[in-house]
Amino acid sequence: MEARGRVGSLGVGSDSVPARVKGLIFSLAFTSLAVGYLIVYITGYMPEIGYSSGSIGLLVGVFGLVPILTGIPFGVLSDRKGRKTLLLLGSLGIFPGMIIFAFTNSLSYFLVSAVVLGLAEAASLTTWNAIIADQTDMENRTKAFSLSFVVSTIFTGMGSAIPFSFPYLEKSLNVDSAIVHQDFMIGFSFLSLATPVLLLSLLRGYKEVIRPRGEKKQSQKGTLRVLLKFSGINSLIGLGAGFIIPLIPTWFYLKFGITDTYSGPLLAVSNITIGLSAIASSRLARSYGQVQSIVMTTGLSTVFMLSLAFVPNAALAASLYIVRAALMNMASPLMDSYLMGIITSEERGLASAINSIIWRLPNSVSTILGGMILGAGLYSLPFLLATAFYATAIFLFYSVFKNVSPMIETSVETSREIRSVEA
Repeated sequence: MEARGRVGSLGVGSDSVPARVKGLIFSLAFTSLAVGYLIVYITGYMPEIGYSSGSIGLLVGVFGLVPILTGIPFGVLSDRKGRKTLLLLGSLGIFPGMIIFAFTNSLSYFLVSAVVLGLAEAASLTTWNAIIADQTDMENRTKAFSLSFVVSTIFTGMGSAIPFSFPYLEKSLNVDSAIVHQDFMIGFSFLSLATPVLLLSLLRGYKEVIRPRGEKKQSQKGTLRVLLKFSGINSLIGLGAGFIIPLIPTWFYLKFGITDTYSGPLLAVSNITIGLSAIASSRLARSYGQVQSIVMTTGLSTVFMLSLAFVPNAALAASLYIVRAALMNMASPLMDSYLMGIITSEERGLASAINSIIWRLPNSVSTILGGMILGAGLYSLPFLLATAFYATAIFLFYSVFKNVSPMIETSVETSREIRSVEA
């Protein structure tokens, strides 16, 4: 495939990633495009039509809370009944969640949409990492997660860039901004349906191995303790990020008067830069190890996070934000791969759910608080709070996991032991 050759030439090393896994990864490009547009619509366009930062924070917060409430049952279902059906249902849920935005401007209906999208997200987060990990091993897992991250972020960025063309379209077609925004919402809603169609085709011949409930209970107890430590520390990142990261377009609008015509492309450039920077993730892991690479990239990112609290103009803010996001998200595929490596294969769905829940709960709460802080005109405070939580999490992560290595696997499906003493 032409796409495979391009990614391999970029250094992700996709040639060693199983063909079905690569197909699954690229099938999500359509959903990523749609979600990229949706993010800008909510956080960049809605302030322009009169929604307060508090309402936007509430909307984003509800979207984050739904996976918290449904993640564990979905995770158990993923591990006990299989991941294919749940992943397909999650990908289908994007369409009804988005189409609501195309036909109403009511906050009540938007909250219904946030619930639907949250359910879709819960179904995906409890299956996606696990289904990749189930089909890879220690040699190619980080490459697979890096490729997944690259594709997801680049196509999300492309979706975020769409509003840059809207002023031209409005002038050329002699229509107002609302019509253009809603028509594109309809188009992206239908585009998202390509993902479940492709997933259905790719997973038709995939045979999952479902293990009995009582198997390896002793091993599960040990890995559960490791998971709770990992997720507890990661929750501090979620708490800090929630104050400002989901609200960046809102922050640009309130502080600098930048509309989604420009904040959308900014997110696009940021996401594309993030995707390209993630190409280096597997190389960093080979050179320095996963834990050390995570600490290096997140630590540098935190410095740039702090600088945004004192930035004087929009151009410099955009530059610093792009660098911050690239550094922080270089660690994302490393952390996904590392977590799947320290968890037994029969627990990966539940582990993804628990990790996401423990991350999202404080993140959702702090997003609501972040909207209120921005509404009060305290534009530096969210960055200061985020910096404090990031720095604490990075210190704790290195202290606890510096001697914990991924499990030795005799096959793609089977794990035997943790090479290091549990932290």
